[in-house]
Amino acid sequence: METNPLSAPREHSRVRVTARLLAAGLFAALPFQSAMAQNAAAPGTVAPAPAPAEQPESQPAAPAQQPTTPAPTDQPAPAAQSAEPSAQQAAPADPAPTDQPANDAPTAQPAAEPPAGAQPSPTQPSSEPNAEAPEPMPANPSPESGSSQQTPQNAGEAGAASAPQQAPAPNAASMARPAAPQMEVGADWPFWGGGPQARRYSPLSQITPENVKNLEKAWTYRSGDMPTEKTEGKYSPENTPLKVGNVLYLCSPMNIMIAIDAASGKEVWRYDPKVSPDAIPYGASCRGVSYYQVPDAAETQACAARVIEGTIDARLIAVDAKTGKPCEDFGEGGQVDLWEGIGEKVPGWYSVTASPAIVRGIVVTGAQVKDGQAENAPSGVVRGYDAVTGKLAWAWDLANPELTGMPPEGQTYTRGTPNMWTTATGDEELGYVYLPLGNSSVDYWGGNRSEAENEWSTSLVAIDVTTGKPVWRFQTVRYDLWDYDLGSQVSLIDFPKDGGTVPAVMLPSKQGDIYILDRRTGESLVPMKEIKVPGGGVEPENLSPTQPASGYHTLRKRDLVESDMWGVTPLDQLVCRIQFRLASYDGIFTPPTSDRHWIEYPGYNGGSDWGSMAVDPEKGIIIANYNDVPNYNRLLTRDEAEKRNLKPINEEESGGKAGSNAEGAGDAQAGAPYAIDVNAGWRAPFTGIPCKKPPLGGIQAIDLATGKTLWDRPLGEARRNGPFGIPSYLPLSIGTPNNGGPVVTAGGIVFIAAATDDLIRAIDVKTGETLWTDTLPAGGQATPIVYEADGREYLVIMAGGHHFMETPVGDYYIAYALPEQ
Repeated sequence: METNPLSAPREHSRVRVTARLLAAGLFAALPFQSAMAQNAAAPGTVAPAPAPAEQPESQPAAPAQQPTTPAPTDQPAPAAQSAEPSAQQAAPADPAPTDQPANDAPTAQPAAEPPAGAQPSPTQPSSEPNAEAPEPMPANPSPESGSSQQTPQNAGEAGAASAPQQAPAPNAASMARPAAPQMEVGADWPFWGGGPQARRYSPLSQITPENVKNLEKAWTYRSGDMPTEKTEGKYSPENTPLKVGNVLYLCSPMNIMIAIDAASGKEVWRYDPKVSPDAIPYGASCRGVSYYQVPDAAETQACAARVIEGTIDARLIAVDAKTGKPCEDFGEGGQVDLWEGIGEKVPGWYSVTASPAIVRGIVVTGAQVKDGQAENAPSGVVRGYDAVTGKLAWAWDLANPELTGMPPEGQTYTRGTPNMWTTATGDEELGYVYLPLGNSSVDYWGGNRSEAENEWSTSLVAIDVTTGKPVWRFQTVRYDLWDYDLGSQVSLIDFPKDGGTVPAVMLPSKQGDIYILDRRTGESLVPMKEIKVPGGGVEPENLSPTQPASGYHTLRKRDLVESDMWGVTPLDQLVCRIQFRLASYDGIFTPPTSDRHWIEYPGYNGGSDWGSMAVDPEKGIIIANYNDVPNYNRLLTRDEAEKRNLKPINEEESGGKAGSNAEGAGDAQAGAPYAIDVNAGWRAPFTGIPCKKPPLGGIQAIDLATGKTLWDRPLGEARRNGPFGIPSYLPLSIGTPNNGGPVVTAGGIVFIAAATDDLIRAIDVKTGETLWTDTLPAGGQATPIVYEADGREYLVIMAGGHHFMETPVGDYYIAYALPEQ
């Protein structure tokens, strides 16, 4: 029998009874629901792509997984697996015409060969906190439930031994093009992450710490895409524009593609794909578009340069960058239906919210599969399409790797597999695309997951775009039951090591760890360690006893204690402390429970999420904003789920609850023995104020070479927050939840909005001091960009707000610049 938590402290929880702390003033009812759509991952294993293996006996038997899955019926079948979206690439604008026809794909050059040791054995992080380097694991580690460590195989050979007769596989190599010069960031902002390296860094230096206080509004543009009666309370735009030449390219929440003049903000063209409101998943979002210049195309050729977006109703659309007219040579009339091969079309269950990656002429996209609905969810398949014709170049179905094209008629890609909903990053030289994967479709119970799901979930995977085959993977969480999917875009960096530099990827995570990996092999370039984690929960036999962690840097704070529970009144604080004592909590990776709540800290919004990080390669500084809030969760029995009438999306009325509830706030998890109820941000029942004392969000500067913190400060003021949702208007820097990313410039400035205070701010990169702020007309839950037009440096931010962050929704794009001379 368990000890009553109210009568005695629990072992390992470090609970201590303290006197009530009276609130010193109003604190923000800081919204922190499902703002950062999707889950994260934990630190861990690097290995060549493994083949699916037999499920360990200690794990509950999974349903037999067929290489291809029959098209779904109205009743969800107990299976498990899921997937999501990508990033970008581009090529020089206005190319000189040549004799080669634009639509003739040259013979592909194979991706660059990795150096010796490119297929390493998995690495076992050291248990010593100051270990200098990972120790090699045995070449053939014994499969351990939850560890996802299997005998490595060649990535190209991973997969099932046989498959039913299927549609002929496309010739990926014939569609991929040779490595092409990439547009660089500077006067332009040609990629979602700035340049092809996705560093969110601008080499411009006109705006400095000395003159930033003089910034003024240069122009304001309004897209006109605002909520209607059908979409009220469902908007979370999150858009970051591109800037190429004299034009900004953006997309609205309902996927309207728009071009505006970079210097004046005047609209040039718009294209409305007419997305239906019932397609909205968690929220109406379009984080960005991608730009592609067709190699050797004549300047006068239609769609010689094109803008490509993925939509929330799962289409891939290409339009002419000059006119906004659909590219007739792309797919069917300018679009590709991403529902093909997925199965029954359920609006809102399968969507694209991130900009696709374009690498060697291949458009790579995953999709956001709405979490927590059912094990028989749409597949997490990631696909590559020819950027000119829209033809399928390859498909990567992690549970059925032999299926590289469309599934046979009447079948689908493997359902329920981990997906990639966030933005991928391409390496044009290597020919790789880096996919941050999420979790299986049922996040908080894993007993029905296949071995393939356990091996690939919550991993960074490098795919060779010339073949569509995985090269390596790096898993950050074993047997992920915490929705710790990888939400951040990775950045390509040159990492200082042994007197030189190594081509690397910087991978942030929701649990706060930052990993630095050799981007050719996936091997960690920094020390790793194993941390012991709690056992127990509803499936103790499946848990890994340890989890990998980065020895380089973590944004994660110490474990919570009772005195961290807070409130604006003594009653608030008392309730939160009682809840703390009643809950299961033994630190990070406390497993899910059904008989009582458990505390998940950090929560599923990070750590770091889709806003990602910025890197100043000249100063060698990483800029990372982060969240510091827990979730308060409980698994619900099927009887409880029935009493609450919890149903998966495919059993609900179309569009009925789309975008109206936070991720996990009463999700059915059909096919699993438990549903899930998540209190995101752990908010008190009366005032709505988070139970954890502030700060709830911050921003850090980190030394790239050493991983040491240079400065760390709260991000966000209390001005818009207060009990019962009433703004306090107090200019206190308390640190709020935040959603969006930073930009750093050669001028020594960090620009960031993201927090719930509706401010955009300039921060001194050296000191962390706020140098300038301006109040936005709506929430700043987006990442700004910096570019140059007519010799003038501009800062542009979308003020679009966010329904889950409870900031005002708007349709504003605001440009700032120094006064004209």
